[in-house]
This record gives sequence, structure tokens and C-alpha cells, in this order.
Amino acid sequence: MADLDGEVLIRDDAMTPRELRADVPALGEAAYFNFGAHGPSPEYVVEAAAEFVADHEYGSATTDPYGHAFETYESVRERIAAFVGAEPAEIALTESTTDGINRIAGAIDWEPGDVVVRTDLEHPAGILPWKRLEREGVEVRVLETEGGRVDREAYAEAVADARLVCFSAITWTHGTRLPVADLVEVANEAGAFTLVDAVQSPGQGPLDVSAWGADAVAAAGHKWVLGPWGAGFLYVDRETAAGLAPRVVGYRSVDDPNGDEIEYKEGAKRFEVGSTTAAAHVGLAEALDAIDAVGLDAIESRIASLTDRLKAGVPEDRLLSPRAYESGLVTIDVDDPDATVERLAERDIVVRSLPHPNAIRASVHAVSTESEVDRLVDALDAEW
Repeated sequence: MADLDGEVLIRDDAMTPRELRADVPALGEAAYFNFGAHGPSPEYVVEAAAEFVADHEYGSATTDPYGHAFETYESVRERIAAFVGAEPAEIALTESTTDGINRIAGAIDWEPGDVVVRTDLEHPAGILPWKRLEREGVEVRVLETEGGRVDREAYAEAVADARLVCFSAITWTHGTRLPVADLVEVANEAGAFTLVDAVQSPGQGPLDVSAWGADAVAAAGHKWVLGPWGAGFLYVDRETAAGLAPRVVGYRSVDDPNGDEIEYKEGAKRFEVGSTTAAAHVGLAEALDAIDAVGLDAIESRIASLTDRLKAGVPEDRLLSPRAYESGLVTIDVDDPDATVERLAERDIVVRSLPHPNAIRASVHAVSTESEVDRLVDALDAEW
């Protein structure tokens, strides 16, 4: 993590996926395959968050709690920026991906007739903020897809007159990787604002949000990174941020809280509002250190190997995700998804059902094991 003087401190001790798993008390003997929803945290991640709260509260009578908080905001901002390939000034600390998307939605001066384009692959985080804007006369155009893929020609036609485009880097429905840089380029040519939901990306492999070229990227660390809930972050391109005026504003958003006029802070900081605890983000910084200690290349390679093993045990007509590796999210067709989830849970195998497609999804992490994958395959055999 970064210390309170702003220096980024990275673990120099290597760690294996098995060692990382041993640090996560919640996993135990369960075959846990729900990292795409929630990645249980290592013990030291929880301890780091708790230690911040203790230091902040117990020392508040003799030290400046605001100074302590603001120093911590800056240190964790730097750590997150280094992990995702951004500048610290381009990172806002949020609660979640949903929170980040809403902050962008609330910073644009919408007019009746404006068009928002999203795909039919989006999580409610990328659906509900735009649905709300329909009350203001904004048209929400839904791009239909097939098999978790976006047709480039249909996409280009859909975004031709769009004010904003929102899509996921890795789809939560199929685990497919969308060609983010290409989709951003097409939207840029149309003059549309580009917002990427990247919550399934951090912790699965190397990530460079700047290389995508998007105006904004919303994400969080409570999935593959194994960080705490409440540790969201929002990347906003520095030049793009200058033209955005958030509707939700507080003393952390502006240069002078007592000024006669609202002068927003430069960069992404204008999206931060008021007094929030930095505890979750302190835990996230600790989680990022652990992920880096294993190594993102090693994590991605192991996820690929384990998902290959899982897919080899799934009949061709049951596998809804790509046969070749794209992510740790594997979507499988079963006759009754909710009942299947319950039956697997009785065997200490944790997956989730999806609303669309009507299926189950197994999220395979580098901390998963071959024997757990085999348990899942054997249990699914009884479902066919």
C-alpha cells in the first residue's frame, strides 16, 4: 500500500495462489465459485481496515481526524492508480461500481432527446442509472447481442447519435471480454462519452485503463481483488473531468468550500463529496499488495488453466461461455438454475444463478483448486 507520506509500498515477498487462499478464513473446505459477486478477504485485509478505524477514532481527541483521513485518501488513491494504470488525479474514491456510474450520470447536463446506448449484457449497475434518466426525456437504446458478443457494425449504427455509451469490459453474463479500445474508438468517432463498467477486470489479469482510452471507468475491489465491500473507484480522464459538473457536491469536491462560487477540484477528485471513512480503501490497498505478490500474469494463467479444466467437463450444448479462455466467469445451462444452486450448496459448492441467460455461473479464481473444480464437474454430472 502507500504510506501516509504518499510513497507507494509494494510487497517484495512472492506468494503463491495456494498461500493467498490460506489467508482467506471464509473459504475453508467449501468449493467457492462466486468471486464474480464477492471475493472473501484475507485476514490481513480486514485487519488493515479495522486498524484504520481504530487509529482514526481512538486518536481523534489528540490528533486531527480530518488530516488523518485526507492523508489516507491520498495514499490509497495512489495505490489504486498504480494498480490500474492511471494517474492519482484521475482516481475518485467511491463506494462501488454502481456509485461510480451514478456519479458520471449525475455530472452530465442531459437534454430531452439525448441518447444513451448500453448493451443487453449489462449488470443493473449499468442499467438503472440510465432508466432513471428516461424521466428527463433521455432515450435509452439497448444494443442486442448474441453469445456475449457485440457486433461492431450494429454497435457503430447504435452509437452514431449517442451522447453516452456504457458497456462492460468483461460481461457478467457470459464472461466474454469485449474489445474495449475498439468500442471506445467507434464511440469517440461519433462524439459520444464512453463509460466502461470494469468491475470484473481488476484481479483477473493485468489492467491499464489509460490504454482503453475511455472517458471514465467504474470498478470496485470486492470481487477478484478480494478487497472489502465499499472500496469502489472511478477513473476519469483528466481532460474529460474538466468538463463535468457533478450534481452531488461537498467540501471534498471543491477548491474552496467557503467560496462565493463553486470551483470544482481538478481531475476526478471533484466526484468525492464529504466525510467518508477510508477504512474499506485501506483494506483494498492491502488486498492489491497481496494480488501483486502473487502476480497478475500468474493469476491469469492459473485461472485459464482451471477454467479449461471446468469447461472440459461441461457438454458443448450446456456451455454458454466461450470454450476458449477469456475470463474466470463460466456460464452453464441447467434445467433449473435456482434449484441447482441450492443442491450444490448442500454439497458445499457455491455458485450463483443468473437472471439472463437463465443459467448458473461459476467464477473460478486463481485461489481455486483442481480438486474443487472436479467436485463441481462431478456434481453437475448429476444435473444433466
